Parts: sequence; structure tokens; C-alpha cells
Amino acid sequence: MQWGTVFSSTIFPGPDEAAALGEIAEEAGFSVLCAPEHIVIPVEYQANYFADSTGKMQQLERTGVPDPLIWFAFVAARTTKIKFCTGVMLLTERSPLHTAKEAATLHVLSKGRLQLGVGSGWCKEEYDALGISWPNRGKRLDEYIEAMRELWREPIASYKGEFVNFHRVYSDPKPPGGEVPIIIGGNSEAAARRAGRVGHGYFPAIFPTEKVYEELPKLLACVREAAKAAGRNYDAIEITSGGTRSAEKAKWFADQGVHRLTIAPHSKTISALREELMRFGDEVIDKTRDLGPKVPVAA
Repeated sequence: MQWGTVFSSTIFPGPDEAAALGEIAEEAGFSVLCAPEHIVIPVEYQANYFADSTGKMQQLERTGVPDPLIWFAFVAARTTKIKFCTGVMLLTERSPLHTAKEAATLHVLSKGRLQLGVGSGWCKEEYDALGISWPNRGKRLDEYIEAMRELWREPIASYKGEFVNFHRVYSDPKPPGGEVPIIIGGNSEAAARRAGRVGHGYFPAIFPTEKVYEELPKLLACVREAAKAAGRNYDAIEITSGGTRSAEKAKWFADQGVHRLTIAPHSKTISALREELMRFGDEVIDKTRDLGPKVPVAA
């Protein structure tokens, strides 16, 4: 079992704290830092946010949401092993060509440590503020993923779709291995099926209640069925989840086939963070290393 932190950039958005989080998490044995994205947060929006009982992004509104790729680039320069996963990037609010270039550049500079967690989001008002169409975002997400992979893979790339079109373009640098691992985010069946079809991994929403024990098996069954229908090996898809901070309870997740669990640090200062994460490394990470399936090579 591997472990990561979520809301990393919003917990410690400042430079000293961001660097400390990366360095301490790496020392404590965490494998990944995950950071969310909201380009803007509307003052008024329909209360659909999954991670708070109010349906509102209260913590994110208070602390702000740094651009994850820029935050990762800063922390990557202060670390050597820990990976970075957007959790999740709202890809359909971005240009796929611009994002492909940014992600490839960071993947090169971090020596292959970036994972691109992507989704289409839930906040229509954010789309409205950005002047981006809300309907058909799922289909756009599929095209954006295909287009970025074409740019990463081909020396001279072309793509013709309903929402993305380009002909014979260069996009360099190329990421190590010709791709950036794409992790599909979201707790809907549509997201789970997309992960089975095209994802290197699946990162459902971090459930804040006990409902993870009911919902996660259903979502993973969707991933498995979609992978089989697409002729893909389900065991090659890395599964990430939240839901526990306990070594004992981690076994249930391992039995479901989860490769990586995530926690949100509680600390507000660097000294408290060191104490919290180092203790977690000793009491949980070290005791769960042999749990669960082996992490797929592509992840």
C-alpha cells in the first residue's frame, strides 16, 4: 500500500510551507502529493461540493487554490522522489494543447514524477465565469485526453475531433516514455467507466463519511467492467482512494484492490506537520507496505 496527501496545495499554499510539506512527506514515506484545481470559485453556486456536508467549498474559499502545476513545479525542485498528482485538474476548462505542453514540461523537469488526474468538474457557475460550454463536457474530456496523448506521442501530431482540431504540429518536449500517466477522477459511474476505458488510474472523490465502504466497491466494479469491454487489463489500472487513516482499516481497501490511500494533513504549522507526518509514517505507512496489489508500472 502506498500513501499520499490530498489538498496539498490548499493546506500549505505558501512557499516555505509548500517546500516543507514536500520534503517532510517524502521523508515520512508518502509516495504522492495530490492537489486540486479551481481556476475561479464563484461567490454564488449550487451547493454540490461532495467533500463538505454544506455542499460548499469552505476550506478552499478560505485558503485559495494555487494552480497545481505551478505549485508542483516549485515543490518538485525541493524533492527527489515523491510524485505529484492533480486531484483533480478540470481539464475541460483548459486548452488541451497548452495543458499537454505544461504537463510534458513538468514531467521532464521532475524526472517523470507527474501524474495528471483529470475530470470535468461539477460547478456549472465556474464554467459560466470562464465562458466555457457546460453541456457535452464528458465528450470533450474524452477528446482532450486523446489529443494530449497524440501530442505527447507523435513527433508531428494531428487530431481531428468535434471539439479539438490541429494538423501537423510540433509539441516538445516529449514526456519520458512518450506519455504522462492520466488518472481519471470523479465519483460517478461515468468517471469510473472512463477510467476503465482510457485511464492509467482511477481516483474517485475522497469520501468524507463511511459511505466509502458502500460506494467504492460499486465504482471499482464499473472500472473493471469497462476495462474488460475495452480489452484492457484491469490489474494495470492504479486505484487511489481516501477513507481511513488507520493501518488496521487499510486492509479492507487493500482487499478491494486499492493501490494507494490518501489523507489530508491536519497540521497548520511546519513543526506540527513534521510531527504528524513522521508519526503517521511510523505508525501507518511502515505497517502497511506489504498490503494490497503491486502498483502498476505505468503509474
